[in-house]
Amino acid sequence: MKTSNAALSLAALLISAWLVNTSLPALAATSDHQGDLSHGANNFYRSETLTMHKVTFPNQYKMNVTGNLYLPKDMKAGEKRAAIIVGHPMGAVKEQSAVLYAQQLAERGFVTLAIDLSFWGESEGNPRNAVLPDMYAEDFSAAVDFLGTSEFADRERIGVLGICGSGGFAISAAKIDPRMKAIATVSMYDMGGFSRHLYGKSLTLAQRKQLIAEAAAQRYVEFSGGQTQYTGGTLHEIDENSHPIAKEFYDFYRTPRGEYTPAGSSPELTTHPTLSSNTKFMNFYPFNDIDSISPRPLLFVAGDEAHSLEFSQEAYSLAAEPKELYLVKGAGHVDLYDRVKLIPFDKLTQFFTQYL
Repeated sequence: MKTSNAALSLAALLISAWLVNTSLPALAATSDHQGDLSHGANNFYRSETLTMHKVTFPNQYKMNVTGNLYLPKDMKAGEKRAAIIVGHPMGAVKEQSAVLYAQQLAERGFVTLAIDLSFWGESEGNPRNAVLPDMYAEDFSAAVDFLGTSEFADRERIGVLGICGSGGFAISAAKIDPRMKAIATVSMYDMGGFSRHLYGKSLTLAQRKQLIAEAAAQRYVEFSGGQTQYTGGTLHEIDENSHPIAKEFYDFYRTPRGEYTPAGSSPELTTHPTLSSNTKFMNFYPFNDIDSISPRPLLFVAGDEAHSLEFSQEAYSLAAEPKELYLVKGAGHVDLYDRVKLIPFDKLTQFFTQYL
């Protein structure tokens, strides 16, 4: 993994402007931090009341998407149930947060499918870790194709749940796929708005143009056979002076609490998108025409202390009824990835039961 000096200098500038997803080299973690497992943090939960099937299905572009399908053991032969597709945080894989949500909801009676987005985890797509938000949205529709033609899911009762970046991808998909009957997001990131503006709209236009120029220059390098470079993602080293948001992500992705490396990948690349593709997020506007999803319902779940709360608030303000913004008291952004005592599974169950 390699990062240019220009990207490093800009990264230093952007850190001071609240950017934690910076262009920094991947370093070996030196901390012995084991992760904060308070509030029932249990990312690697495994249910004994479900059967899990590894499934693979093509999206519309003939790229195979892989997911973990969960069926309640009490399902009878020929029975069809309401189904929920679960998408993982941006830069993560299904084993980080999505599988936990899928199992918890399947235990409550749903058929659930946690998917790896294209270019990530076990799903196809090269180069690995490429950014292509339209393809990510397509993967949700492909999952509807799979479930809607299965023997165990009722095609008229399929919902989607997107965690972090997948919240925006699920909304993007739902705007043009009416087969998604209910849409929920948790700790949603608008990856488009974040890439254009950063938190609190702190990125200047000049800084944005510099990022775009660096990504465009890298395309020449890779087209000519040069080494792929990576950007963003979670820092590999923190100290007492690190920004609280950097510490928050590190505690999940770089400790046993949530650290997971898919087969064929490496810890150095985990969470890091390719530099040349990352600017594609700047053309991603998931909240445009979000009101067109109505009368299908939208539920936005976020921690009331989450640094990402602004994205759920904006989406809620733009959406049409029926809609709900549900705030979890005392919860931050990453808290809702895996802290089962904070995650409002009962609220999600009520929402999907009512609308599916």
